[in-house]
Amino acid sequence: MSGHGDPIPMTSTACGPLNGTADVPGDKSISHRSLILGAMCVGETTITGLLEGQDVLDTAKAMRAFGAQVTDLGGGSWSVRGVGVGGFAEPDGVIDCGNSGTGVRLIMGAMATQPITATFSGDASLNGRPMARVTDPLALFGCQTVGRSGGRLPMTLVGAREPVPVRYVVPVPSAQVKSAVLLAGLNAPGQTVVIEKEATRDHTERMLQGFGAEVTVVETEEGREITLTGQPELTAQHIEVPRDPSSAAFPVCAALVVPGSDVLVPGIGLNPTRAGLFTTLREMGANLTYENERVEGGEPVADLRARFSPDMKGIEVPPERAASMIDEYPVLSVVAAFAAGQTVMRGVRELRVKESDRIDAMAKGLRANGIEVDEGEDWWIVTGAGHGNVTGGGLCASQLDHRIAMSFLILGMASNAPVRVDDGGPIATSFPIFEPLMAALGAQVSRDG
Repeated sequence: MSGHGDPIPMTSTACGPLNGTADVPGDKSISHRSLILGAMCVGETTITGLLEGQDVLDTAKAMRAFGAQVTDLGGGSWSVRGVGVGGFAEPDGVIDCGNSGTGVRLIMGAMATQPITATFSGDASLNGRPMARVTDPLALFGCQTVGRSGGRLPMTLVGAREPVPVRYVVPVPSAQVKSAVLLAGLNAPGQTVVIEKEATRDHTERMLQGFGAEVTVVETEEGREITLTGQPELTAQHIEVPRDPSSAAFPVCAALVVPGSDVLVPGIGLNPTRAGLFTTLREMGANLTYENERVEGGEPVADLRARFSPDMKGIEVPPERAASMIDEYPVLSVVAAFAAGQTVMRGVRELRVKESDRIDAMAKGLRANGIEVDEGEDWWIVTGAGHGNVTGGGLCASQLDHRIAMSFLILGMASNAPVRVDDGGPIATSFPIFEPLMAALGAQVSRDG
């Protein structure tokens, strides 16, 4: 069942050309961070274009629990009256982060150096995900944690009363871990340093600077070194959230595989740490162009135009690109099914500990629909059947994972037989308008029963 209600079985059927404009929601990563940093300011931060999926709404609720005034102004506009760095109040109840690994890990970081205690929980999927990767570095600040075996939620954090600055080398590329440590460093004296051997999405660094924190980034022999000077007075901001490239991936990929399609996806954030999928698709031969390139709110933005691309070829995706497209590998594997030859994806161990084991979930679902997949601990290979040769007809388990569910629904739009998903409910956590948006383009997706 889904984390927020009864299962919603869904079926996707081959459709005619997808045409039109796909106005996808605001970026989830920036939406989370806008609410959290707004809560750590003094004064009012206003946000437009906030993603109003369940994940982000859960973060908004959490910020209220920590004492910030968070108000929905309507139409994607929100107001956050913050409590200042170090000003979180102790929440009365459990902080329920639903399905959001980003939300829970960033909020843990923000509270870890404040002298309060909070208990975190989530849905069945989130409660099965590892938290030690975040709580281990937070312990270096003086934060204490008590959770279930394997470092799983529900978990109680006791914030450090006298936090100390930390120097931390991130062992596995993870923007969530990096961001949690930087947010914890806000209320620690002196300088907190995070070193990442492979660059991950840099929204936290950019936004901290925008809110007035002193953050420097240099390349060293160890890797990318980010230094934050603690205990700043953050300045309330107006944030315009760009549209989410991870959400844009679904109408873009659908247009590439459905014959005759021509879809425009406007205003997509093309931060270099997030745009790896689009680079990869173009290398495969996708007819994907950037129009009206510009900068908005310090982030590069463009309108994406995706057209049916029947002659795509499988490629080997550079492992160093993984961090910039880690959430997009599931839908990339769907495109790979319609390409000719093998698409090889390496250096993707992180996919095993997302909302589900995404390599396992996609491999099983693709095989159920006639596609050959080989997999290892940190790699997988999809052997494409080519356009018109994907049999479909399978039942796929979403594993409580929104991206798995949407990826298989895209598969069904160009397969020879309908593709069924056991539970599309989790889609609401990140892309609540997925169904009407795809239907407006011409997709045939139905809820069963």
